[in-house]
Amino acid sequence: MLLEDFNAAGRPEAAAALRPCLDIGRWIEELVDSRPFGSTGGLLDAARRAAEPFTAAEVEAALAHHPRIGERAAGNSTEARLSQSEQATLGVPDPAVAAALAEGNRSYEERFGQVFLIRAAGRSREEILAALNTRLAHTPEEELAVIGQQLREIAVLRLEGLIRA
Repeated sequence: MLLEDFNAAGRPEAAAALRPCLDIGRWIEELVDSRPFGSTGGLLDAARRAAEPFTAAEVEAALAHHPRIGERAAGNSTEARLSQSEQATLGVPDPAVAAALAEGNRSYEERFGQVFLIRAAGRSREEILAALNTRLAHTPEEELAVIGQQLREIAVLRLEGLIRA
């Protein structure tokens, strides 16, 4: 979508365009209400500011849409296609790393009660596994901050791919 089309879109259409990037109502509303943007960079800066900070409830709602790392998102929605594309960079899994990720996902979910979230784009399975193991040692408060940062990174990355000048 062109930035000029996003700026000119009706409120419902602009909100719908943002939803696959990050389905947090407050974030979407802040960006829609901040239009028009003079540049894609201005939109991305606003997206970062609107995402600071996320509440625990917003994080929980956003995590409901994310598949486990190392598993393909189901469906044909825009959000599922974005997730599939992001995780496609992980390549063919080494069976040992895939098993370690599956076990790490299980341990993470037991510890924190939610799926492990990390920006997968540009990271190898080994890097993700190392981050997962490190984050298992976090307190819930520390992990909430890390998840918020990961959500911001994912949202901005997706927005960059969605809106162009």
